Amino acid sequence: MILNFKNTARITMIVCASLLFTAPVTAQNPQGNATINQYYQLLRTNFVPDNPYQTVAFVEQRWRIAGNTGFNESIWQVEKILQQAGYQKEVSGEADAPLTYRIESRKMKQPTWEPIDGSLSLAGEAEPLLQFSSNRNMLAINSASTIAGGVTAEVVDVGRGRAQDFADKDLKGKIVFAEGGIAGLYTKAIRAGAIGVLSYAMPAYTQPEKHRNSIQFQGIPFLNPDQLETQKWGVVLSYRAKEKLKARLAQGQTLATVHIKTSIYQAEELTLIANARGTSKPDERFVFSAHVQEPGANDNASGVGTLAEMARVTARLVRDKKFAPQRTITFLWGDEIRSTDRYIRENPQRAQGIKWGLSLDMVGEDTAKTGGSFLIEKMPDPSAIWTRGNDKHSEWGGTVLKESDMVPNYFTDFLINRCRQQGQDNGWVVNANPYEGGSDHTPFLNAKIPGLLMWHFTDVFYHTDADRLAMVSKTSMQNVGISALAAAFTLSSADEHSSIYLVQELLENATSRLETEFSLSKKAIAAGAKEKDEQHIIEVWADWYQKAFDKMQDIPVLGTTEKLKAQIDAAKIHLQQQNSRMQSSLKNAA
Repeated sequence: MILNFKNTARITMIVCASLLFTAPVTAQNPQGNATINQYYQLLRTNFVPDNPYQTVAFVEQRWRIAGNTGFNESIWQVEKILQQAGYQKEVSGEADAPLTYRIESRKMKQPTWEPIDGSLSLAGEAEPLLQFSSNRNMLAINSASTIAGGVTAEVVDVGRGRAQDFADKDLKGKIVFAEGGIAGLYTKAIRAGAIGVLSYAMPAYTQPEKHRNSIQFQGIPFLNPDQLETQKWGVVLSYRAKEKLKARLAQGQTLATVHIKTSIYQAEELTLIANARGTSKPDERFVFSAHVQEPGANDNASGVGTLAEMARVTARLVRDKKFAPQRTITFLWGDEIRSTDRYIRENPQRAQGIKWGLSLDMVGEDTAKTGGSFLIEKMPDPSAIWTRGNDKHSEWGGTVLKESDMVPNYFTDFLINRCRQQGQDNGWVVNANPYEGGSDHTPFLNAKIPGLLMWHFTDVFYHTDADRLAMVSKTSMQNVGISALAAAFTLSSADEHSSIYLVQELLENATSRLETEFSLSKKAIAAGAKEKDEQHIIEVWADWYQKAFDKMQDIPVLGTTEKLKAQIDAAKIHLQQQNSRMQSSLKNAA
């Protein structure tokens, strides 16, 4: 075999690096680490925790779904923040200035909705069972108004609201009550002649017996979109209201008076997009997304506020010439999943340049009050197939994935490391969960773009009208905002030194993960598991990280280098050697 000088040099680098990696590995690239540390110093100095908190205070007062007044006012409030930070409104496009923004407007296929007032009272009771002023989630989304003064009718209990529960019941002109989701109940009840529905459905993790007045928001469909005048209404009950209603129903015929005032109208959906334009590769970008709809403080006024402060900090550092992203950093506020998906799909050329996507959803929780934990939802990796050890799904839940669903990439470990670096000295607890889906990270993954979610769960106030400003932590938003920006700054301007540091950092993660899985597999074999099955788990994890290392050649803005390739190859060799040792050891253990 004849080797030219270039190949010989590269092989020498690989061998030398491999020898270094045979010992316990620590990230040894001081210059690359120093660059990342400098980002944290800048961000910690410039991120003002009270700013996102004040934005949350503004946004959470508004009941927000796409197109309605509260949604639009929230978008415009963020626009003011961007303008004050120095972002210029686009005229010709993103290239107009280093800092630009635009608001996109599109007609909606169905009308928007907003609640105004409402109450539910039982005959003979002095006080209403529910009032909108204290239970803002009591009105089901898309409910129509009642006549002035409200409507009074008999309440009929249909149990769980199943088809058989409706048999032999005269529901014409009556109010139907059931325990279960309100959407399906509404469809069946209105078609049976009911004038409206009452529903109770609170998941166990919200602890409804303890938080007796909480109501999770739900919605009803438009059964006749072309005839909105036929739309009826639904009321969602708290645990306390449900128990009181059931007690009355047990006594005999029960009359209820329902008063609802809402607004249903045609509207346009707004999406706000801001850019800190890359200086050398503006068509490559890191995209942040925070959805505006949903009426809570943590969900998702905290994402809106945190991302607004991140955009402000970025603008200040750019204007002060303390940071200049070489790739574009994009900030997007809109309707959950839909706006992000459209941003990716409507412009294939732009989509080709999206290298990373990160969703901020419920990022501001005061965990001492909500019971939640800060989480990074991982890209599909083997923990979503074999969920064991410290890995666990949130109460949101996830399905078991297949090996063909795996998306090997360094992005998960990279973001976890950035968050843990932020929490190293302040006690911030950073956890991760296997992939579950359901937020703005999914459109990125569907488009085969690395995408992650920063969030909190479990939250006893999730989707309830108790998700208010008092449950929000300035410190949580600060930790998330700094970590997320440190990630974007690092990847948007990565050079050879920082890229090599990240390779070494990922090798530490990979080595640790294999050691953890090896220990779990040894215990599993001792408990009777099949040797081949456990070896396969280790093999899949090793393969996942091998492919993740290959993806790291895309990190440097100016392209990969021989030195970086050598570091990647050496890391892969080290990982393969570790895998081989573990496979042999498991075989011997059996």
